[in-house]
Amino acid sequence: MSITLAPSILSANFGEMSEEIQRVFEAGASWIHLDIMDGVFVPNLTFGPVALKSFRKPKGCVFDAHLMVVNPERHIEAFVEAGADIITVHAETTSHLHRLVQQIKACGVKASVALTPATPLNVLDWIYLDLDMILLMSVNPGWGGQSFISAIYQKIEALTQLLHDRGRSIPIQVDGGVNRQTIRKIVAAGASNLVTGSAVFGQASSTMEYRANLQALLQEAELGLVDRNRVI
Repeated sequence: MSITLAPSILSANFGEMSEEIQRVFEAGASWIHLDIMDGVFVPNLTFGPVALKSFRKPKGCVFDAHLMVVNPERHIEAFVEAGADIITVHAETTSHLHRLVQQIKACGVKASVALTPATPLNVLDWIYLDLDMILLMSVNPGWGGQSFISAIYQKIEALTQLLHDRGRSIPIQVDGGVNRQTIRKIVAAGASNLVTGSAVFGQASSTMEYRANLQALLQEAELGLVDRNRVI
């Protein structure tokens, strides 16, 4: 299984977003994680589809839109039109999760469901077959730079086992507190798609600095793959 690093532009310079996306893409990140927050489901407020459409998207780049919003079904088409390649919605924000997942897929993009730290895995029991990815939040959503909640290691392991038992091989994405100190254990637990913000952007501002940060994270992640294979 390969590792995907998806830098979150929540930690980037919003004053030159297209340039930041281009720099981190050139540094080696083929995915860009877009944190969409409405100030209702989560306390923070970021940007919507109009802003996303204005971002220049490098050829071959995946725009990974994470909708932390209430009534997400009202916004799916707008985010697809704005350039999203995969849309993640929160199970906690809808009464009709299966219908929402089908709405996303009907738009021709990949569908993912996110769970906040306190949401149990069993809310996904009847839709595993419909998902292209599952996102586990490892912090309480709303702000960047938070510390990883240690109980989520066990949740990743549990989800990895559930997917194995169901014969499903889809990526587990982890978002929140992913850095050089946590990424090895996260990958060892079963995750393969890692959202990381401040660990990439931090005090850095150039393609060279972003590349160095990504490579350092990837090295730790690859050690996690070795650890996972030893357990298996």
